Amino acid sequence: MKILIILPRFPYPLEKGDKLRAYNQIRSLSENNEIYLFALSHQRVVEEMIAEMRRYCKDIRVVRLSKVKGLLRVVRNFLSVRSLQIGYWDSRNARRQYRQFEAEVKPDVIYAQMIRTIKYAAHSEYPKVMDFQDSLSMNLERRMLQKRGLFYFILHYEFKMLRSAEFNACGIFDRMTIISERDSEAIPQHKNTEIDIIRNGVDFEYFHPMEMPKEYDIVFCGNMQYHPNIDASRFLVDEVMPIVWKSHPQARLLLAGATPKNGVRQLATSRVTVSGTVDDIRPCYASAHVFVAPMRVGSGLQNKILEAMSMGIPCVTTSIVNVSIGAKDGEEIIIADDANSIAASIVRLLDDESLRYSLATEAGKFVHERFSWRSAGDDLQAVLQKAITTHTKHEEEQLEEE
Repeated sequence: MKILIILPRFPYPLEKGDKLRAYNQIRSLSENNEIYLFALSHQRVVEEMIAEMRRYCKDIRVVRLSKVKGLLRVVRNFLSVRSLQIGYWDSRNARRQYRQFEAEVKPDVIYAQMIRTIKYAAHSEYPKVMDFQDSLSMNLERRMLQKRGLFYFILHYEFKMLRSAEFNACGIFDRMTIISERDSEAIPQHKNTEIDIIRNGVDFEYFHPMEMPKEYDIVFCGNMQYHPNIDASRFLVDEVMPIVWKSHPQARLLLAGATPKNGVRQLATSRVTVSGTVDDIRPCYASAHVFVAPMRVGSGLQNKILEAMSMGIPCVTTSIVNVSIGAKDGEEIIIADDANSIAASIVRLLDDESLRYSLATEAGKFVHERFSWRSAGDDLQAVLQKAITTHTKHEEEQLEEE
């Protein structure tokens, strides 16, 4: 197949979850298909990044978007009662370049990642698939419950706009994919609409157990510009760790991840280390006894949990995270949803080496059985084939009606 992939961000380097998903899907699909990549970017994309993707793509087109013009489009969309987020990624010039690229490629199928790209593929006559990745409207719904005043108004407005856009996408695309059953349930679907579950995976050859000195007792990793990770970091330091420190006053915490905002950097103390961007995240996992992801908001599937489990690090997380993973509480992962229970779970693991070992062993087996990028790529290949079949069937039905 000739697959034209539309992304809201260039998929390399892999510092964000959507880029990780796109990169590995492209790598998998490229084994049996021709991949044509159309990527938007608000950041400068250097030749080294493009060279990495040339390994998997027959042709690449990158369109740099202006942040200033993006903000102006946000204002325009607000005044016209449309999604702010879709407006930020929309661009008349970029759409023109996309149409030119599509006309040159003449793809068998189009694969658009995230609702942010809906404007680019919506009017194409080719078979098309929307990868919601996760339910952005559900993400905002959870976030707005934590806010008041102006922030609540903005988030509530965008929640309604995204919910509407997600609903409309069900009538535009031939097939749709999403990362988990929970996110699928949050999409306001048309009657008889089917959304295929395409999970993320883990690069098991890269994220494998590593023997390292344990400099830290607890670690939390993630993109530290992403609100759910910022919220989780603050919650961990301000509410969970004070309880842990009552019984383990020397316990050390590492917050590791790309481009931490000031709100995260300010959490650093003699017992809390904020690493900032690192070239290799694996030593951050391997240098701690316990991985903790105390997420209170967000959607989708948390890749950091899968990576930690694959590296043999026992994990504590919340129900919000595990609902998309499906690990067994107490056997493959520990689930805790408030500061006291999270702290108690951490202390229990720090005090019980045999429990850490058994949890890590079962976690490794679990992710190897359920979260393979190759298996996810095969599933996506099947969905794209179905989209072509569905599109052809609709065209034949329209011709018969005429």
